[in-house]
Amino acid sequence: MYATCLFCNRPLGANESIEHFPVGRRLAFDSAKGRLWVVCPSCERWNLTPLEERWEAIEEAERLYRGTRLRVATDQIGLARLRDGTELVRIGEPLRPEFAAWRYGDQFGRRRRRQMLVAGAGLTAIGAVVAGGVAAGVGVGGLGWILARLARTAVRGNPRSVVARIRTEDSQILRVRLGHLSETSLEPGANAPIALDLRHETGRTRFEGQEAMRVASTLMPKVNRYGGTKQTIAEAVNQLEIRQGSERYLASLSQTARISTQPSAKRVRRLSIMQDLPDHGLFGLSPVQRLAFEMALHEEAERRAMEGELEELERAWREAEEIAAISDDLLLPASVQQKIDRFHDSSLEPRSSKG
Repeated sequence: MYATCLFCNRPLGANESIEHFPVGRRLAFDSAKGRLWVVCPSCERWNLTPLEERWEAIEEAERLYRGTRLRVATDQIGLARLRDGTELVRIGEPLRPEFAAWRYGDQFGRRRRRQMLVAGAGLTAIGAVVAGGVAAGVGVGGLGWILARLARTAVRGNPRSVVARIRTEDSQILRVRLGHLSETSLEPGANAPIALDLRHETGRTRFEGQEAMRVASTLMPKVNRYGGTKQTIAEAVNQLEIRQGSERYLASLSQTARISTQPSAKRVRRLSIMQDLPDHGLFGLSPVQRLAFEMALHEEAERRAMEGELEELERAWREAEEIAAISDDLLLPASVQQKIDRFHDSSLEPRSSKG
């Protein structure tokens, strides 16, 4: 039984409530369609499970959901917390826009709050350095440019930070840093909706079709570090609706993105913490396009899995476990995680109690 997030390779956590599926602290399930997801506590992405025990776990989750009193619900989607802290998200029969808005609104909203806390912690640390220097009688005027750069890095991210490790079909591991995303382009594939020209530590690699989607689904949460507002999320959902699905949206986006995501230069640059992240590459997409792209990639992967390609999903889980074993420790400081948990707890206060 796999216990690592497909997307960020971090632990999914464990629960003591679901005997047939003790993985994850937040589970989403759809009894009618037989779907069970584990929501990653780190990146908030929904991991679709390919496990044989899925039906027993769904039945158990349904029974526990109905037996709890602490829950928030609309007509079609409900959120409940069990005694051990495990959260259950019950999916009824919502219209697609309602489900997408709820699912991604929760995911991108929590991601936004998380990143703002991280950025705020960085700015606070820089402020403390400045205050300490002034108190000690040290002039900081000459350090103004450096401090300003460090402040921008706290907000926009360190270009040198490793954001992904991509396994290729020949079992190579490509290390991708944040700055490389500004030199990674999206375009139509020769025989597929999209192709990705990925910049990484050792050069460039081109991916097409399903491989391009797999790689892009790992990278886009890093591009969408700040999630999105309710309005931006709603506009992104609307873009998928206009294109009548994820596959058509990806094909349409790749046509326009071939221009907007082109890097400013093909030459390999040395990344530095003092560099600005340019609005090129994947950062060249508009905020709505970025969110819609991530949504479409996620939904396309699940569509393929539910159409019988579960072996592909099993392979993805195994690779996630292997990469996790060699990943750097990228966890948030405990103090920041505690603040996020407090925000999360307050969001679950009951507002209604529809069955």
